[in-house]
Amino acid sequence: MRRRIVRLGLALLLAGGIAAACTALLGVVWAAIGGAELTLHGWIALSLGVVGTVLLAWVLMALAFKSDREGWDDQVDNRFDPGREDD
Repeated sequence: MRRRIVRLGLALLLAGGIAAACTALLGVVWAAIGGAELTLHGWIALSLGVVGTVLLAWVLMALAFKSDREGWDDQVDNRFDPGREDD
């Protein structure tokens, strides 16, 4: 169990590092193309947006894997599907 927690922590740290690097790169590119100066509030908003997007993607993928693992996709009632052929 401890090993799973360490792996999860490392994965989250890696995702956070990638998000921070992308945010910094985006700021550098923005300044290079002559965009407006990004204030502290802009950096905070951009960082929260990137982190929020990564977390949302992670949670949705986890739910998709959980649904597949537990067989919820097989229990769907498709009687009213117009493309379904009756057996």
